[in-house]
Amino acid sequence: MPNFVEYAGSLKLSEQLKHLIDALEKMPGIGCLMSITHGIEKESLRVDKQGRIALSPHPSGLGSPLTHEFITTDFSEALIEFITPVFTDPASSLEYLEDIHRFLYSQLEDGELLWTSSMPCIIEEDDQIPLAQYGTSNIGKLKTLYRRGLGHRYTRAMQTIAGIHYNFSLPDEFWQLLHDSHESKQDLQDFKTDQYFNLIRNFRRYSWLLIYLFGASPAVCKSFIKDRTGHGLDAFDDYTYYMPYGTSLRMGDLGYTSDAQTDLFVSYNSLDEYIEGMRNAIKTPYAPYAEFDKLSNEHQQINNNILQIENEFYSTIRPKRVSKNGERPIHSLKNDGVEYIEVRCLDLNPFLPTGIDETQINFLNAFLLFCLLRKSPPSSKEEYKEIQNNFSSVVNEGRKPGLCLSQNNEAIPLSAWAGEILQESLEVAELLDNTNNMSVYQGAVKEQLSKVENSELTPSAQVLAYMREHQTPYFPFALKQSQNSAEYLHNKLSKEKIENFEKVTEQSNRDREHIEQSDKLGFDEFLIQTNLV
Repeated sequence: MPNFVEYAGSLKLSEQLKHLIDALEKMPGIGCLMSITHGIEKESLRVDKQGRIALSPHPSGLGSPLTHEFITTDFSEALIEFITPVFTDPASSLEYLEDIHRFLYSQLEDGELLWTSSMPCIIEEDDQIPLAQYGTSNIGKLKTLYRRGLGHRYTRAMQTIAGIHYNFSLPDEFWQLLHDSHESKQDLQDFKTDQYFNLIRNFRRYSWLLIYLFGASPAVCKSFIKDRTGHGLDAFDDYTYYMPYGTSLRMGDLGYTSDAQTDLFVSYNSLDEYIEGMRNAIKTPYAPYAEFDKLSNEHQQINNNILQIENEFYSTIRPKRVSKNGERPIHSLKNDGVEYIEVRCLDLNPFLPTGIDETQINFLNAFLLFCLLRKSPPSSKEEYKEIQNNFSSVVNEGRKPGLCLSQNNEAIPLSAWAGEILQESLEVAELLDNTNNMSVYQGAVKEQLSKVENSELTPSAQVLAYMREHQTPYFPFALKQSQNSAEYLHNKLSKEKIENFEKVTEQSNRDREHIEQSDKLGFDEFLIQTNLV
């Protein structure tokens, strides 16, 4: 009997995809694929040396989180977010990501650490978790108010879960080649927007595979659950809950979920349908949320609608465009189309200092290009339900032997479907390698094939294997990994790099002061004028 990799290699490649790859490979200028761009946004919880959430303010030596280019905060003062510039070379983006971490470590005091796992450290009381602060400007107050609303709606503890967002875009030269290969009559930006939505629909169909391959949060400290019932988790020991075959608790019911969004339907069949769905959610009141406004005379949330703003929509992927100053995200998309996509379902790998490595980036680029090039029919509400069910199955039982998913309402073994997707991704990887005169993309895909052949190679399995081997609960495991990463990242930066980060930090303070001094409206009037209430 052939091994799994041989089996996957024998699967029939989609004729449509094969023809398109063959056509692109013959086109002059296909070398532009060397210029695929990506950026990384990585969250990490700041903790004290005992591994408890840090209650100290955002370090002053990091400048203003409102305006800093590379280091900001997400939900909490303790939830650091690192933002890399846009790169074409994975090694360069990872080096920069490490440099930002090293600069942050130079500013931490009292033995504070960055938590390297997605599921958080020990948390005592929900209201103990400090909301992120952004200064006295209207936009700064708005950012904190939005977070106060999130805390009421989903608990503050849920918002301490960390992950990686991966931003991906293709160069205009490639879009022109693809436009020509389709013999499209569309304006190039309209074509680009439609094709990005094709990518998004396929990504949603196949994103369960990323959860299987890279999910790294199968366990959680019992302090995170507290008195919550019906969580469906097993006891690993006296201090830890887990799912025996689980992959990513972060992406399941313990993570970014919302009762208000359960029945929310946002179509990805076109930009217009997507915008309409988002607008409806932003403008539709949700009665239970109105109760939060009765807690105090102060604002408790931006509004009591299903979504306060677009960012509250919990999706595994988003169409994106860099907004002009003060412009709402959906307005930017409506006016100028999609510029890039943001993948939002990646766990931190606790065994890696920055949570991600070069192999994963190379695989993501091949996989996302596969999602773009493969035929992507419109999705129905019925398919959306099937997509959600497949995703949930892999979150909860992804490594369960013989697990079947649903493909067009027919059962299919996860291993067989994963093999089909990875084999087609391998063909796309070959296209990328041929244009780059290398083999790294094919190597990255083949490494994922080995995880399908042997689920013990997945990060989620490795986390549980370490905990079993060392007979350790989740918390000391995660603390040990955080200490290991801190030791690695404490290496000093060069004088030149330190000076560059210090300049960015100083500029962020000046920019924040300028914004605060430029405000002419009171906060209530500002909310009304921005059409948020």
